[in-house]
Amino acid sequence: MITQEMIQNFPTSPGVYLMKTSDGTVIYVGKARNLRNRVRAYVGDTRDSRVHIRFMVQLVETVDYLVTDTEKEALILENTLIKQHRPKYNINLRDDKTYFSLRMDMKEDFPRLSLVRKIPSDGARYFGPYSSATAAKEVLKQLYKMFPLRHYPLATCMARKRPCLYHQIKQCSAPCCGLISKEDYATLAEGAALFLEGKNTEIARLYRAKMNQASQEMRYEDAARYRDLVRAIEVTVERQKMVARGGDSDVFGLHQDGDRMQIALLHIRGGTVTGGRSFLFEWEMEAEEGLASFLNEYYALDAPITPQVLIPMAIPEPGPLEELLSEKAGKKVSIAAPQRGPKLEMVKLAQKNAETAAKERLAKESSSETLLSELAEKLHLTRPPKRIECYDISNIQGEMAVGSRVVFIDGKADKNLYRRYRIKGVLQSDDFAMMREVLSRRFKAETTEEQPDLIVVDGGLGQLGVLNAVLEELGVSGVEAAGLAKSRTFRDMESEEISKSDERVFRPGRKNPIVLRQSSAPLLLLARIRDEAHRFAVTYHKAVRSKIMTGSELDQVPGIGTKRKKALLKHFGSLKGVQGATLEELIAAPGMTEAAARALWEHLKGQDRRGE
Repeated sequence: MITQEMIQNFPTSPGVYLMKTSDGTVIYVGKARNLRNRVRAYVGDTRDSRVHIRFMVQLVETVDYLVTDTEKEALILENTLIKQHRPKYNINLRDDKTYFSLRMDMKEDFPRLSLVRKIPSDGARYFGPYSSATAAKEVLKQLYKMFPLRHYPLATCMARKRPCLYHQIKQCSAPCCGLISKEDYATLAEGAALFLEGKNTEIARLYRAKMNQASQEMRYEDAARYRDLVRAIEVTVERQKMVARGGDSDVFGLHQDGDRMQIALLHIRGGTVTGGRSFLFEWEMEAEEGLASFLNEYYALDAPITPQVLIPMAIPEPGPLEELLSEKAGKKVSIAAPQRGPKLEMVKLAQKNAETAAKERLAKESSSETLLSELAEKLHLTRPPKRIECYDISNIQGEMAVGSRVVFIDGKADKNLYRRYRIKGVLQSDDFAMMREVLSRRFKAETTEEQPDLIVVDGGLGQLGVLNAVLEELGVSGVEAAGLAKSRTFRDMESEEISKSDERVFRPGRKNPIVLRQSSAPLLLLARIRDEAHRFAVTYHKAVRSKIMTGSELDQVPGIGTKRKKALLKHFGSLKGVQGATLEELIAAPGMTEAAARALWEHLKGQDRRGE
């Protein structure tokens, strides 16, 4: 509990305060213009209407603070401390998604568009951002149809002796073979840049002028090409219904439903909506405070900063954040809650997106809860399995054996939790022993990883027995187990018709399997999880096998790395050539030292002696 005595000596300057529990855990980090006045609001029986605040202050034993010179410095420090401590009662925006942009260096002879993640200060022009590589590639795909720029690096293009396939389908102007002049290519590149910036009127005007000039000079093929470009641009512009005024902006919308806050973001680039994203936070907070914390977190993740940030409501003390963003972007940035006009319409659109995303998420969760409840009922589980783990083994007669684990949360795959296992302790072909090793390694490891509600193994009673034995030996409780056996194929001896049995689910303590209705939602979910574990195991097995099969005897020699191996094979022509070389020839080979050559020589001679 926070008391008046704890804060009586707090300064009245700007800074950051840290609320801690009795064991020193930081549970909340906040910033303030006046530290003493801000923390005083938490003293005693706070009147704050938010349930989580009243609960939080009961846990606080100490409040520490750090003084800063300005509110902007407090904002930066708050963000740093949130990332460091990840307090339970703060917004933690864990966003590992990097935005994609399109890059074009106009200083090159024949500029090319390329997909990049970072935006350094290198003088090139950057367009975007795009929330995914797929979105950016789709833009490129459409762009090449209108502006046939080169697709490959300049060195690769100039090394060609004839135009590539893209030229044949009219998506490249083939500068590599001199089929377009630098001046005409520059016009195409500038048109593509203007198009990406949303300046479609300027492009049309530029190309109409080029068309008229070519027509006057009786270069009718060039005039026709410019005419087709203008038409393509006009058709594309007609399809772009969502247009706003005011240049580049980030527009945020917010929808709050109980303890859930859904935030939608729209990217406005060149007056056109180019994409958007949605974020969900599950904690009760005031909308203004939550939005302010989100903006601070979001732009601290190196997200592109636009000159204008539009929000649905005024946030407390926006000045320090505006100053910070302006300094970071190198230009003035304003944060505004518009009250009328086109900007308000864009905010309303973002609000609608936030509301729609919240409803869609709620519908999906409801569907997922229904499915997991039905699965729990059919398999006689004690509770719906929120977290399901599935394990599988892949090997060839015991060789190159690997295991896999896939994890499904609320019925959806979470690939960040997938794991691969290289079998170490089983040398013979024994799938049961391999499964035992994988499961033992999963549960023996000292980890804070969440325990599964249900473990599914690919197999029948045998694999299920291994799973139960491991859980009992390691004292793992509260985890349900199931074995999913594939359907079996039968051939009728008289009619020779082929039929399949139902897929079966084995559970501990039940002699007979549970047969789920074909094409039922619970069975389809289990089959999808089983198939995903199998796919993941086979993919890893193929990678291990490929590495072993493509390796060579040279990999076993100390001092012979990838570069030296390639140099040796190139110099001698083949592994056989290396094996037949003399010591002097090995020493004289490119990139070889005498020590490495002698080690290789001794290894090869030892192999020869063992082969005799």
